[in-house]
Amino acid sequence: MIDPDRDRFPVDPWRLIDTRYSEEGVSETLFSVGNGYLGLRGNHIEGRGSHEHGTFINGLHETWPIRHAEKAYGFAEVGQTIVNAPDAKVMRIYVDDEPISLDDADVREYRRTLDMRTGILERHVVWETPSGKRIRMRDERIVSFEERHLAVLRLEVVVENADAPVTISCQILNRQDGAGVYAGTPLGTTPEGFDPRKAEKIADRVLEPAEHWQDGLRSALSYRVANSGMTVAVVADHVIDTENEYNVRELIEPDIAKNVFRVQAKAGVPITLTKLVSYHSSRGVPPRELVDRCRRSLDRAAAEGVESVFQRQREWLDAFWERSDVQIGGRDDLQQAIRWCLFQLAQASARADGAGVPAKGVSGSGYSGHYFWDTEVYALPFLTYTSPRWAYNALRARARMLPASRRRAAQLNEAGALFPWRTINGEEASAYYAAGTAQYHINADVSFALGKYVRATGDEEFLRREGADIAIETARLWATLGFWRASRVVGDTGAEDGIETFHIHGVTGPDEYTTVVNDNLYTNVMARYNLRYAARIVREIRDEFPDDYVKIVDRTGLGPGEVEAWERAAEAMYIPYSEALGIHPQDSLFLEREIWDLANTPSEQRPLLLHFHPLVIYRFQVLKQADVVLALFLQGNHFTPEEKKADFDYYDPLTTGDSTLSAVVQSILAAEVGYQDLAQTYFEQSLFVDLHDLHHNAADGVHVASAGGVWTALVCGFGGMRDYAGDLSFDPRLPADWPSLSFPLQWQGSELYVTLTKSELRVEVRSGPPVPFTVRDEAWIATVEEAAVVPLADQGPLIPGRPTIKQFAGAMREDGTQMSASVPVITTATPVAEPID
Repeated sequence: MIDPDRDRFPVDPWRLIDTRYSEEGVSETLFSVGNGYLGLRGNHIEGRGSHEHGTFINGLHETWPIRHAEKAYGFAEVGQTIVNAPDAKVMRIYVDDEPISLDDADVREYRRTLDMRTGILERHVVWETPSGKRIRMRDERIVSFEERHLAVLRLEVVVENADAPVTISCQILNRQDGAGVYAGTPLGTTPEGFDPRKAEKIADRVLEPAEHWQDGLRSALSYRVANSGMTVAVVADHVIDTENEYNVRELIEPDIAKNVFRVQAKAGVPITLTKLVSYHSSRGVPPRELVDRCRRSLDRAAAEGVESVFQRQREWLDAFWERSDVQIGGRDDLQQAIRWCLFQLAQASARADGAGVPAKGVSGSGYSGHYFWDTEVYALPFLTYTSPRWAYNALRARARMLPASRRRAAQLNEAGALFPWRTINGEEASAYYAAGTAQYHINADVSFALGKYVRATGDEEFLRREGADIAIETARLWATLGFWRASRVVGDTGAEDGIETFHIHGVTGPDEYTTVVNDNLYTNVMARYNLRYAARIVREIRDEFPDDYVKIVDRTGLGPGEVEAWERAAEAMYIPYSEALGIHPQDSLFLEREIWDLANTPSEQRPLLLHFHPLVIYRFQVLKQADVVLALFLQGNHFTPEEKKADFDYYDPLTTGDSTLSAVVQSILAAEVGYQDLAQTYFEQSLFVDLHDLHHNAADGVHVASAGGVWTALVCGFGGMRDYAGDLSFDPRLPADWPSLSFPLQWQGSELYVTLTKSELRVEVRSGPPVPFTVRDEAWIATVEEAAVVPLADQGPLIPGRPTIKQFAGAMREDGTQMSASVPVITTATPVAEPID
């Protein structure tokens, strides 16, 4: 059980509360607000010390040439990194002309709250000046879900026990390129160690100034991004409400805009200042046009009224929680963390509106703001089953990448399309091909998400209009990337029969600690799905919608015989299996490597990627990501319960936990095969990845995929939900100390509500047609008129403890050699691997 600091972060099922002031990067991430397009990190409005003064716009990026030490044909040549947009969060306060600085002020009360029902970030502070003046301050911040381009900041200041001059300096700063003494100083002056998860730093100027002006209480800055050519504009408007006397001063320069309110505050008379901010960006629209768009956004907000903006935010979130909230009975500590994770998914994707979902959402610059396979495998299931429109928008982003993906496939001598491993603009931006481009499985991941979305929503129209192109082009790549190999076996009659199998070589699976291998099991299993899915939908569209089929053929150049070739390759796909160990090897040579003894690896050498050269890691059986286990979950209908148990037992002790994507999958499979206590352990590790900074990099932004995985672990792990082949089913695994688990689902036009207790599973249909489903192979139907109440004899198998490598003591490889385990060390003597005992 993870034990947090509950004095600082008290339990509240709907709010994240911080009772201690800090300028640390983790709290900036935890208290970020965003809507999928615009994100404001949880920096304090004083705008001084920070880990990262972040304001991020999804897709706003700069490009830069990748300089390879040794170049080769087809290497990615142009990098992409997210740009820190102009920062409009700053509202500095001066009393008696002295700035408030909470790190050394005499603070009497402090409380910061992120309310997940209202979407409001609120801070309440009371401090006293050296002369004894007591100041009460409350500031609020939202990024609107309804108005994609709008943020609102509101500040109230009261000098409670004396008259005093109060100055509030509202600013917009170009922090990307610095703004002199106004920019503030990031915390820490020592060079940071190597960490490939961090964003690249660009030394040259990034934001080239364009139009800037002030008009009354409005200030505008706009820029063109130097190399990418993108444009961005920000306009801030100000409304002051006070009975005190005041005047206003302005300053405008290319990298800073100030609106300074100088107030003669009377004791007990409040000053309320509201700052409405609009951001617009584009891949080519002139900055002047973006400024005009910002002005229109602010005009609309002003006409509507600030209170209405806050009210609509609450209504929007009421609807979100109605269709998304997962509840655990009697566990407010877990409930708080679960809701925080689900809220982060909304903040990362709700208004992405056709852009991708970055790995960090819009909460930080980690991973340079890139989109990965994380979206499709970890985030899209939540979106598909709760907010399908958001899933649709994310899939459309992939469809728009097809032209660039076709070019990338051709560059690698393949047909079809190859989606970029990491990207913002659709072009491959991964400089390290072994753990980047070689992860061809992203093609199957995108097609898998497409199939899951269409199956769950019934959106066949999107499939015919755009989605089928994704499935076709990705299937084409597998057909040319793979190859046929014939073998000869002796049949029962004594005659020799030739057997052909389809292989995929030179790829990297989800486990980045094992790269460029042959017949990676995950890749082969998912490619098989991709090939079958493409063949099936092409046949269905051809038979049922001939006009749409003609359009698809025209768009993709689909040729005769292609579908049959995909089906033949899928049926012959080679799936590695070791008879000696009774497991599925991760790849063709995985079992020939030595075993890394994780149990005896010093904690200061974790994560491995920061302490060992890749070549050291690649020589061992050790996993960053639960590779085979993920395949067992996503394609679980193709593996027997016995195979799942054997594979989980083998791979779990070899999995480091160095990837935040791993524990959620391990939780799901642990629950399914019977390690229910272990499933809870892994679930809590996933749940608190960011809230307790378990991987020591939450300061760089929210782990959005892990947050999505939390939902999947709850619904598919403990709730036991599956939808293999389009059939909804449940096989629950409610933890022993949870009284109940409940969650809503959207399934094929119906809104469901599922409640699980120790003795029964209840499925209600809140709207829509009847829903058939199975529970442990028994058929049921739920309707609006009558819920289905399924009695449960148990919560599945129960296995105590967890697998260890000791269970393989004496195990032999196919070649007759004994398995052994060791930890790489520097020694003058020849290292000796220890047998497993």
